[in-house]
Amino acid sequence: MIVSQENCLVLIGEVVRTPKQSTSPAGISHSQFSIDHKSIQNEAGMNRQAFVRIQVVATGDLSHLTRELVAGTVIKVTGFINRHESRNGNPLLALHAQQIEMIN
Repeated sequence: MIVSQENCLVLIGEVVRTPKQSTSPAGISHSQFSIDHKSIQNEAGMNRQAFVRIQVVATGDLSHLTRELVAGTVIKVTGFINRHESRNGNPLLALHAQQIEMIN
């Protein structure tokens, strides 16, 4: 098993709804919300519409920043992707934020 591999994602998207705030038993603050990304990407010389909704997880100091976010806010999130499980056990892909920048 190779431990150190590239895992970085930068995505600009619109916040879908107000982030859900929580605190872990260890006292670490967490924030979870989703963003919608829409763009036109070039693939094999053709334009292709790209759309993705992805869950974003912000921890610690970044989770405090997300308290300002409301639905419709456009942000740029830089971080890494990881697998999460939904409440019913289904696998989800989540973007763990390492940096969040307000665009509008």
